[in-house]
Amino acid sequence: MTYILQGPVLEGGLVRLEPLEHRHTDDLAVAAEENRGTYDFTWVPRAGEVGGYIDAQLARAATGRLAPYAQVSLATGRAVGATAFWDPRCWLGEDRLDAVEIGFTWLARSAQGTGVNAEAKYLLFRHAFEVWGVSRVDLKTDARNERSRAAIAAAGARFEGVLRNWSRSWAPGEDGRLRDSAIFSVTAAEWPGCRERLAERIAGYDAVRPRPV
Repeated sequence: MTYILQGPVLEGGLVRLEPLEHRHTDDLAVAAEENRGTYDFTWVPRAGEVGGYIDAQLARAATGRLAPYAQVSLATGRAVGATAFWDPRCWLGEDRLDAVEIGFTWLARSAQGTGVNAEAKYLLFRHAFEVWGVSRVDLKTDARNERSRAAIAAAGARFEGVLRNWSRSWAPGEDGRLRDSAIFSVTAAEWPGCRERLAERIAGYDAVRPRPV
């Protein structure tokens, strides 16, 4: 038996994480074209590539090793990016999930700095630790991507080091090259403190969120 990742809907006060489907195509096509200079070393599909991107994510999901999400802003009701659980590891038995990674994350420029990323990480961490009972959640990014590294650290993950020539580079113009990956993690023992700090950050964003008239 191989562990199958299945990600349910996860909802907070700023963002709802919905299992990725083709109904998110139009919103993500708009989101993907917002100020693409902010994506740095993260690969984000162009508007016309979103359908194929979703096909690829769903194909990965069919293997049981990826649970892809659309990030839906509750302020607008529109999908503003994507994220995923992936790479499940069952070290102590095939029916027990011991570790998982959060990855394939990107957000439209208009959603960056709004608390959506912080709350999405909170929801994903909470589900991994408190529902699945994992011992570890890890996150990786291109070692050169200072924006991404700062966001991961701000979410409460601890920097563990750089894995050299670890994976394919997604940076523009670097097809066929490998990248160094900066790896971060949160362990089960660290989660209570991380949860408290993230909740405080999210509350700060929520306090300044415009309210419907």
